[in-house]
Amino acid sequence: MLRRKWIVAAVGAAAVSMVAAGCGGGSSSGSGDNKTLTVWLMTGSAPDATVAAIDKDFEAANPGVKVKYEVQQWNGIGQKLTTALTGTSGGPDVIELGNTQVAQYSSQGTLADVTDSVNDLNGSQWLSALKDEGAWQGKQYGIPFYAANRVVIYRTDLFQQAGISAPPTSDDEWLADLTKLKALPNIDPLYQPGQNWYEWLSFLWDQGGDLATNSGGTWKSAINSPAGKAAFDFYKKLVDTSGTSAPKDADEATPQQSDVVAKGNTASFIGFGYELAAVEKANPALKGKFAAFPIPSKTAGQTAPVFLGGSDLAIPANSKNADLAKAWLKIETSAKYQSQLAAAGVVPGTSTDTSALNSTETGKAMAAGAKNGKGTPTTPKWAAVEADNPIKAALTAYLTGQKSLDQAVADADAAINKTLSAS
Repeated sequence: MLRRKWIVAAVGAAAVSMVAAGCGGGSSSGSGDNKTLTVWLMTGSAPDATVAAIDKDFEAANPGVKVKYEVQQWNGIGQKLTTALTGTSGGPDVIELGNTQVAQYSSQGTLADVTDSVNDLNGSQWLSALKDEGAWQGKQYGIPFYAANRVVIYRTDLFQQAGISAPPTSDDEWLADLTKLKALPNIDPLYQPGQNWYEWLSFLWDQGGDLATNSGGTWKSAINSPAGKAAFDFYKKLVDTSGTSAPKDADEATPQQSDVVAKGNTASFIGFGYELAAVEKANPALKGKFAAFPIPSKTAGQTAPVFLGGSDLAIPANSKNADLAKAWLKIETSAKYQSQLAAAGVVPGTSTDTSALNSTETGKAMAAGAKNGKGTPTTPKWAAVEADNPIKAALTAYLTGQKSLDQAVADADAAINKTLSAS
């Protein structure tokens, strides 16, 4: 799941024609019987102009139907969703879910099965990672909305001062560049908090490993493996090589890494484009001094897989307007509106065209990395794993020397299995 604010203003809305015949019945024939379609999207999830244009096109194609668009807050949304999804009437017809939440609600039977409508909803263009996380037991419940992934954001002036003429194209080059940057006085080569576990995921996947495996519906942790240990080891190499000033017992939000980078003494950090915007807002003198590159792979010339955090859209199982909801989603998933999401700075969930992201350095790097995007295990129990994340604790224990590599990984593995096996 990705919680973010739109930093870049949305492009102007444009009309999109809708062929409603592919979306089933409902009022697509032109008779809406004065119905209301209620759409819940999360705060910061879509530019207002884009949503307004989607609603306008939908209402034009469905006379008599009005869209009731309601913006929801992330804080407390879990209980509000549970109440709405288990009620008998008056709830939303389209909802937004963080991509790691879909399995939880799908397993509870509170979301509508849209498997038969995938093609009508532009399914051939769906972002594979969000599509996978929107599926449950072979059926599709979530429709990809948008995603974003971390990239390495760096100061071009400091890289040049260190004699680095181009971004690294492998892990070895990355470590070598950090060594060069370390020679610059009073500069943190890479701000690398000890618990940025989403970044660690890239290293795990790049080694050919995974978080967990599923055998007959039973999930088990897979991090106590050569790939898992290699990921921990490379994370430690980044920390040790850069000599980072970041805390080893906290993630990138404690303190907010954009606040640290804005002080002007950091050569690079791993994060999102909106974090760079926050840096430049806090310190305008740094504007224009940054570029970005995808997280490198151990294999020269490739990029590491990245965690795609974002959202899926879904139709509650108790919606009385499922066909109308699909008609709205058909417009939202069209290339025209997906391109507007890309222009606003995120990876569109239902489009292979990410060219609009190339307008910024961070967007260009994000688009390149997203091609190799992945998600967390599609089990409703994974949310509980993240709630008390043992991988974070293991990273700190290993980085500080409290535990050996083998012990830190084994303990995290056992803790994950305990949560996954809980009844």
